[in-house]
Amino acid sequence: MSQRYVVHLPVIAADLPAAQRLARVIGRWLTVLPMTDPGETTVSMEDEQHVRHRVFCDLLLPGGRRCLLRADHDGPCSRRLRR
Repeated sequence: MSQRYVVHLPVIAADLPAAQRLARVIGRWLTVLPMTDPGETTVSMEDEQHVRHRVFCDLLLPGGRRCLLRADHDGPCSRRLRR
């Protein structure tokens, strides 16, 4: 198995929920690239990078794929956004 690396991409957001929303949008867009793992996405404050907040639920679903709903969502897990 090849090694995994983490790409840190600093962004500016008004608060934690805004940063998490932005990270979810970026993560969902990146699913078109097979080498990405958006389920592991976290956000942190610039000066507190050791305190990370999950963005996605990341529960492993049947078939080996992961839930892409927000962390701590209500209801069943899904690979698709609820409308």
